[in-house]
Amino acid sequence: MIKEFLKDHLQVKIYSNRREMGISAAKMAAQGLKELLRQKDEVNIIFAAAASQLEFLEAIVLEKDIEWVRVNAFHMDEYTGLPVAHPQRFGNFLNERIFSKLPLKKVYYLNEEGNDTEAESIRYAALLQKMPPDITFMGIGENTHLAFNDPHVADFNDPVLVKIIDLDEPCKLQQVHDGCFATVADVPSYAYTLTIPALLQSAYIFCMVPGKNKAQAVKHTLTEAISAKYPSTSLRDHADAILFLDQDSAVLIL
Repeated sequence: MIKEFLKDHLQVKIYSNRREMGISAAKMAAQGLKELLRQKDEVNIIFAAAASQLEFLEAIVLEKDIEWVRVNAFHMDEYTGLPVAHPQRFGNFLNERIFSKLPLKKVYYLNEEGNDTEAESIRYAALLQKMPPDITFMGIGENTHLAFNDPHVADFNDPVLVKIIDLDEPCKLQQVHDGCFATVADVPSYAYTLTIPALLQSAYIFCMVPGKNKAQAVKHTLTEAISAKYPSTSLRDHADAILFLDQDSAVLIL
């Protein structure tokens, strides 16, 4: 680790490269998960589907002595308008990279049947109320979004847990930058997202943000006033959140 510091309540840890960041985040997350499993019969985790999470997901699958059979998995966003088998659906991304590799008690997919209805928001919100999340594994978008809470739709006091939103242009561009879609026109215009309160109700948050394309977002997260203009600034108010960076994403704050 190169550097660590505290910004408001947010712990920040900077590593030399993505791989070191992902492995270190996975070890800390595994430790926290094991502690929760000692305290509770079941643990509920929200996962993020993004290229920024790959090193972390690869590493946490390899962690030993975790009773995954007592873990329920959720994910924080999903597109509308894509066929159920489409490889860029987030549920499929996570199934391939982690859900299929672990003996989880249950995976709760968002918009699993591709119905694209408001009723699905209500259904998934009810699941989160019944099984409140304990841990959120997440990233930060190029526009500082958390999940798909882009600045124009982010609400730190959102009255709902899940909603359908329209993606802003920077968010669509990020999907192209990440190699998920060939052009902006290919990116769906609408998606489901867990809201800011839904994501931050977890007792523990592990936020992995590598890459030079995230440098400006990281700077905004740590230097701007806490407001929905920069949704990721909300992490600084959380009692137990850790932001994991590599040198590339931290270049503007080092």
